[in-house]
This record gives sequence, C-alpha cells and structure tokens, in this order.
Amino acid sequence: MATVNRPGAEVGHHCGIDTAMEVIGGKWKVLILWALHERPHRRFGELRRLLPGVTEKVLASHLREMEEDGIVHRVSYDEVPPRVEYSLTEAGTRLNTALEPLAAWGRDRAAGHEA
Repeated sequence: MATVNRPGAEVGHHCGIDTAMEVIGGKWKVLILWALHERPHRRFGELRRLLPGVTEKVLASHLREMEEDGIVHRVSYDEVPPRVEYSLTEAGTRLNTALEPLAAWGRDRAAGHEA
C-alpha cells in the first residue's frame, strides 16, 4: 500500500518522521533499500538471498509498496525466462542517504560505543 495519511489525523502527517516511517516501516524495507544501494539493478532472487528469513510473499509485497511509494523502480524485460530488475529511484537514493546517520548510530551501539 502506498503512503497515505494516518487514519484519524485531521491534517495527515504531523512531521516528516511519521511520513518517512510510513514509507520504510516494517522489518525488511530498510534492508531492501540498503541492498539496492550497495548494487543497483538487483533481481528478485538476488534480493531474496541477501535477506535470509524474508519470504517471497513479503519481499514481493514490500517491493510493490516501495514501487508505489516511488522509492524503487521495477523494470521487466520481455525475455524467456522472464527477468525483472529493481533499482532505487532518486527519491530512494535520497532516503537511503538520510538513513546513513541511523546506520552509523546502530554500528556504534552494536560496538558498545553507545551508553
């Protein structure tokens, strides 16, 4: 489902954080973003192997939602066997850049540098 205003909110989102969290919410979306950042033009099976534990159904659903939200681009090639590649849009690249400080914070915390 594409990003929509929160139910019950008169004016929709109250700040940029809730808008961003609506787009990247869930266990796998940030990891999908990072995988596409490391190497653009990944195929579905490649993403599945990079994310152990994700089901095909969840990965397909998240990729569809991310495409609807304009952060992932999907290209389907008319070949046999069918080939589909995913990459980040400009908005997806900007979102990934915005997440880099969060990744640095997580690395510091995991290394025991955070109190």
